[in-house]
Amino acid sequence: MLEQEIKLHVPADARKAVAAQLGTLDGPRRLRLRAMYFDTANRHLARQHAAIRLRQEGRRWIQTFKMAGDDAVSRIELNHPRPGPELDLSVYEGTPAQAVLARLKGELTVRYETDVMRLARQVSCRRGVVELAYDVGVIRTGALEVPVNELEFECVSGDVSAVFSLAARWLRQHALILDARSKAERGDALARAAAQISAVPLEEQATVREAEIVRYWAPTTANKVRLERGIVPSRALAVVSGSCYDQIVRNAAMLAEVDTAHLGVHAGPEHVHQLRVGVRRLRSAWRLFRSWVPAPGVELQEGAKYYFGEFGSARDADVLNETVAPQLTLAGMPPVSIPSGEVVDAAAVARSPAFQVWLLDLLAFTAGLDADDRTAPGNEPDLKRAVTKRLRKWHERILAEGKHFSRLEDAAKHELRKLAKRLRYGLTLTESLYAGQHLKDYKKGLSALQDVLGEINDLAVARKCYADLVHSEPHAWFAVGWTTARLHSLDTQAEAAIAALAHTRPFWR
Repeated sequence: MLEQEIKLHVPADARKAVAAQLGTLDGPRRLRLRAMYFDTANRHLARQHAAIRLRQEGRRWIQTFKMAGDDAVSRIELNHPRPGPELDLSVYEGTPAQAVLARLKGELTVRYETDVMRLARQVSCRRGVVELAYDVGVIRTGALEVPVNELEFECVSGDVSAVFSLAARWLRQHALILDARSKAERGDALARAAAQISAVPLEEQATVREAEIVRYWAPTTANKVRLERGIVPSRALAVVSGSCYDQIVRNAAMLAEVDTAHLGVHAGPEHVHQLRVGVRRLRSAWRLFRSWVPAPGVELQEGAKYYFGEFGSARDADVLNETVAPQLTLAGMPPVSIPSGEVVDAAAVARSPAFQVWLLDLLAFTAGLDADDRTAPGNEPDLKRAVTKRLRKWHERILAEGKHFSRLEDAAKHELRKLAKRLRYGLTLTESLYAGQHLKDYKKGLSALQDVLGEINDLAVARKCYADLVHSEPHAWFAVGWTTARLHSLDTQAEAAIAALAHTRPFWR
């Protein structure tokens, strides 16, 4: 059975309204669901993005196996009634679960539990029937637990686009938040934390617990993209976009404080940075695949550009206050008062319905729902040949335009930096098409160049900020002078890095 669903977190100030609106719909169904999730000590199932649970639904027991599907909204789900809370793995013979379970090493034991009250309704739409399930409860293991407040939209029949349409309507109305994490994923992470805490002496457990809380809500970095041999560009773009979406939505959920505030945990600058990395990867992928696959809709592309800038403003303020200003103080600059101005609130942007709807549209794109944005495989070029040609063109532009880097205006340097990022992310997203030590050497050289260009950009932004303050804060001249001197040094380093890249064996050979 293929399950297709979207999961939205329900913030505290929307819970009464969501429950009330569900109560007005036909077919009331309220059910307590208590489940036990099983895995081996070495997390065999979790590492394969699979889960087995036994769930009590009223008086019934249901055994369920789940594993990842082909896209972010699809999962394979196999349900079997059970007479009681005992597993029976024999029911999976001849199913997709058999291969996963055949490689089990170790006994399946209960690792975590869920206890939720579900309020469910079915809604008939023009394109299909959708079940709405509002779950309120907890995920727990030992002394650790996290709350559950989520509204699921699952396709019962018809076209899955009905799920997106209905989810968007509820999202806008109640300011709901997309959350890519399943209960199984969250429970597995909680169980890992509990194991780390219990493994140390009692007097150390409080310290380890704090560290595990931070790790549980750590920023999500880019995952490694693997493109199968012979994959066509349209399918490859779906895989790549899905990877970018995953990085964006997970960091956005943390910024929106999904399930974090009750523990005093708050997202920080690194969540903003990793979210922007996800958007940069996405935009680089769209540029890389341009003309091979019809481009995403204009609104999707414009949204990516706009939110990259919005979150970028928040990051610039973080870099100035947490990186550049301390360096200047260490160098001897007297105190300078930097006005806060209109700093973008990254958390508010992440929570905004407009951004969340953009994320939902991106999810629809990555799931392949926008049929008009797909080309017939027979009309698509050979992926590796096309990627190589485009990445090589970007490489040659960097060498040509950066040969006399120190002579470029700040705007031109910034454009060169964006091109270098585009090349690096484009290569990272498609590197599974290549192999060999020369690929590693090239990536190392490109990374070194990007590091220098990144520091140049941060200091150029800081210099402008301090230059705007010199009339009201004379000590700001120290910052202007220091950043100017440092930028001259970095210009030389950038030219050296570009020259080194020119002498590095290209990845395509």
